[in-house]
Amino acid sequence: MGRGAARRTPTPKAPPPHSPRTPFPPPLPPQAAPSPSFLGCRGGWGLTAVALWAGASLGETFLLLLLLLLPTPQGGGDRAAGRARRMPRKLLLPHRAVCPPFRAPRGPHEALAMNAARSGYRVFSANSTAACTELAKRITERLGAELGKSVVYQETNGETRVEIKESVRGQDIFIIQTIPRDVNTAVMELLIMAYALKTSCARNIIGVIPYFPYSKQSKMRKRGSIVCKLLASMLAKAGLTHIITMDLHQKEIQGFFSFPVDNLRASPFLIQYIQEEIPDYRNAVIVAKSPDAAKRAQSYAERLRLGLAVIHGEAQCTEQDMDDGRHSPPMVKNATVHPGLELPLMMAKEKPPITVVGDVGGRIAIIVDDIIDDVESFVAAAEILKERGAYKIFVMATHGLLSADAPRLIEESSIDEVVVTNTVPHEVQKLQCPKIKTVDISLILSEAIRRIHNGESMAYLFRNITVDD
Repeated sequence: MGRGAARRTPTPKAPPPHSPRTPFPPPLPPQAAPSPSFLGCRGGWGLTAVALWAGASLGETFLLLLLLLLPTPQGGGDRAAGRARRMPRKLLLPHRAVCPPFRAPRGPHEALAMNAARSGYRVFSANSTAACTELAKRITERLGAELGKSVVYQETNGETRVEIKESVRGQDIFIIQTIPRDVNTAVMELLIMAYALKTSCARNIIGVIPYFPYSKQSKMRKRGSIVCKLLASMLAKAGLTHIITMDLHQKEIQGFFSFPVDNLRASPFLIQYIQEEIPDYRNAVIVAKSPDAAKRAQSYAERLRLGLAVIHGEAQCTEQDMDDGRHSPPMVKNATVHPGLELPLMMAKEKPPITVVGDVGGRIAIIVDDIIDDVESFVAAAEILKERGAYKIFVMATHGLLSADAPRLIEESSIDEVVVTNTVPHEVQKLQCPKIKTVDISLILSEAIRRIHNGESMAYLFRNITVDD
């Protein structure tokens, strides 16, 4: 090649053909790389199909199409396509598929259920009768929640069946159980529901039992048994981890349980009723119908700054309390007799005359107790108070069982008014006797539920409560 010859421009070599051994085809020359578009971008239609499948709306899908139709700068198409191929599938989907937006509740009941679910607790009622769920509804209304979805019913063969209709995993569950006249059925409903919640992986199961059944059988009598201790063991075995109750018949019952028991008091509500509903309560005297109830009556009298009277001789020296009732087999004739072994003999039982210790003449007599079941003793106490000069007689108690013929006896007696709380349903008795009044205690029960769930102190609920109350 001569010195003056023109220099030839080298001809670009053709790209080598694609070999099966190379994983990717050779890249195109820069001047020949087309700008990617939706029709040219590999997988564009696939992305649209995935978006529609993930539940995106038409507007979101159209926005995705516009983003894919926009051209990219020259020379960046292969890099953009590579980034799109390497992008995770979740990031390619619309935001709605990754994190669904908040859906407003469709009604007040759904709003209450969503609020309780977010708070981590649910409230259930273990009663199969509608009349016994009134207290549970009042409590849930104060909590701003809704009763949990469950079914409690009796099968044709008499067995109790409980079905939980929603998830309770990892939540605090409160079972509200009011005790109707059929005590044994109510106990089985509570046990079966607690066990069903335990097997459903509930975190804590708290029983709200305003009136604890079998509390009168908390002492050994004759050849009987301490049934209250047996019931405490059954509740622990069923899965309960805590109990909220009110005015136990004996405070020692708390020691029967292997888990915490909060024994609330209804006396502040009854004292408030006395101050608001009895205009001349300053002229009243608190009466204990037996010496056993003297401490409770003294607690009321101290907080109301009133006098105290005790009816002596009404429920003393009864055969149930004094006679053991155990009879030994007849003595064998050839048995060894130990001379000098003399056991002290009990004196003959004589019921002392009924007397009233304290002045009730010209005053209002307020008899206080924890349970009103058989009202014969209250009617007899009212008669003796009338004879001693009391011109009005009120009977106040926490639990109004009002068994048997109690409404008729109250209506025909000298008692002017019977005030009880709604720990036990007694709507039928109120229809039979207008003298029966009810004080609502759902406020303190709902506050106890809130404090236990949030881990707050319960001391506020026991303020102004004496040891003898």
